[in-house]
Amino acid sequence: MLSSDVERGAADGKNTGAAANGRHVGPNYTAPFYYDAGASEERELTPWVVPLVVVANIAMFVVTMYVNNCPIHRSPYGSCVAGSLHRFSFQPLRENPLFGPSSSTLQKMGALEWERVVHQHQGWRLVTCMWLHAGLIHLIANMLSLVFIGIRLEQQFGFLRIGSIYLLSGFGGSVLSSLFMRNSISVGASGALFGLLGAMLSELITNWTIYTNKAAALFTLLIIIVINLAVGILPHVDNFAHIGGFLTGFFLGFILLLQPQFGWVERHSLPREGRVKSKYLAYQYILGIVSLVLLVVGFIVGLIMLFRGVNGNDHCHWCHYLSCVPTSLWSCSN
Repeated sequence: MLSSDVERGAADGKNTGAAANGRHVGPNYTAPFYYDAGASEERELTPWVVPLVVVANIAMFVVTMYVNNCPIHRSPYGSCVAGSLHRFSFQPLRENPLFGPSSSTLQKMGALEWERVVHQHQGWRLVTCMWLHAGLIHLIANMLSLVFIGIRLEQQFGFLRIGSIYLLSGFGGSVLSSLFMRNSISVGASGALFGLLGAMLSELITNWTIYTNKAAALFTLLIIIVINLAVGILPHVDNFAHIGGFLTGFFLGFILLLQPQFGWVERHSLPREGRVKSKYLAYQYILGIVSLVLLVVGFIVGLIMLFRGVNGNDHCHWCHYLSCVPTSLWSCSN
């Protein structure tokens, strides 16, 4: 990770594709954990938002490296890596072990930085930071995770819902990160990725009645979530962005990823006594309404606190351990 930066978990979500193994993804596929006879008759949607986001992130990294232009900026850490790439060469590994640009370049391109967001009125950094990456390793890891998670979700739920979850989760991660991380800059799509992971969990809960092997599906997903959040306690990883993105996606999943109860799609072909009367169950409506209220209140309170300059650590003296736990091997002071 950058010696003076916080990147949003270059290792997060690396195996999150496994979570999607418990999902139904198309008319010719029956997943081991999930069975939905109605959905199996629907046309599998063609994903295009997730591939577009991947292309946009790659293009943004190329532009960032072009602006960085390592050869013309002498670094006290040594020579540029892969000098044959000329202005696209990477900063010295002692400065950035992820094969990427300098901290100053990331700041110039829109990295999340509390001082500039609050005191210089650059709130747009809450959005631009999620399109930047600290290095090639960070970019590849996040984009592979996005493909594994996002493609299957978009095939089932469509571009509008998954795109909304991705963007809002990234924004939610930035807000929480800004409330607790004041002395570092932060970049990466990990908050948005954790939002998709959170949405998968809430989708499993709200559509509980159409899952088989529920315990196995829930256990698999929880293990993946715990492992990925545990990565965030390492230094220079912005776990607050992960947590904020996860919570945002978790609530959005209850709102946007509802599936009709079993038998609704085939109700016209069923005898009258076997038809269901409501598309969704009562608990699905309740979870959706409660999640909407919590999400709106959370965003309003978080943004008010942020732009008033409130330091989240003053109200939660142990919360800093959520992002870094000091050990004999590393310190969290930098």
